[in-house]
Amino acid sequence: MLIFRLVVGLLLFAGILCFAMYIATRQPQWLRRGILIVKWTVLAGLGFFAVLILERLALML
Repeated sequence: MLIFRLVVGLLLFAGILCFAMYIATRQPQWLRRGILIVKWTVLAGLGFFAVLILERLALML
């Protein structure tokens, strides 16, 4: 659980850095990278929590 939180935190930080680079340079490649990183981080987080919920449901049965 701690490793997952660390990875998600670092990925979100990388996305924020990409957005900061876009603001500083106005190069659209940084915006695309930032959106891509944040999008996949959110999808991975949703998948992780779906697995946790399914585990909890399986234990209840």
